[in-house]
Amino acid sequence: MPSFRRDGAVSAPGSVEAGALTARACVFASARVLMGFVFLWAFLDKTFGFGYATASGKGWVDGGSPTEGFLGHVAVGPMESTFHSWAGAAWADWLFMLGLLGIGLALTAGVALRLAAFAGTVMMALMWVAEWPPAKHLSDGSASMSTNPFADYHVVYAVVLVALAAVSAGNVFGLGRLWARLPVVRDHAWLR
Repeated sequence: MPSFRRDGAVSAPGSVEAGALTARACVFASARVLMGFVFLWAFLDKTFGFGYATASGKGWVDGGSPTEGFLGHVAVGPMESTFHSWAGAAWADWLFMLGLLGIGLALTAGVALRLAAFAGTVMMALMWVAEWPPAKHLSDGSASMSTNPFADYHVVYAVVLVALAAVSAGNVFGLGRLWARLPVVRDHAWLR
């Protein structure tokens, strides 16, 4: 069903129109900011080692590697040896951390959502392959403890990222409308 803006105009189902402050637009904007914080928090914790997923003193600034722990412990799946070879590599650390920061900032600000959705989906796909949820057993034969062979949080995050870009969720409580007016963005729609 269509939703009504404050001025009485009807907006199309599934869209978050510029200036429309509907419940749907607020929900998408909230989801965008929360998803942005997921990526920003991962960046900050891995950079400074706040003691959550990254132990204190093991942050990137302390000489730790953001990829070594996760990729070095991949124990299942078709890319297990590939991920082991990438673990701790400077290029992998930089690419991963720049990805977390860029996706997090783009989502939080509400800009470049298409690019953020693409990069985030690639990142989530690689992480899904690294955990390989379809496997019942790890390479050593122990139980994988996978709770769902397909729809884990990496898949959910990827779908949410695509949805946020599709509905232009940066237009509400974000800089999406201003971003879309930039000449380079107008000329290159993939930057929206």
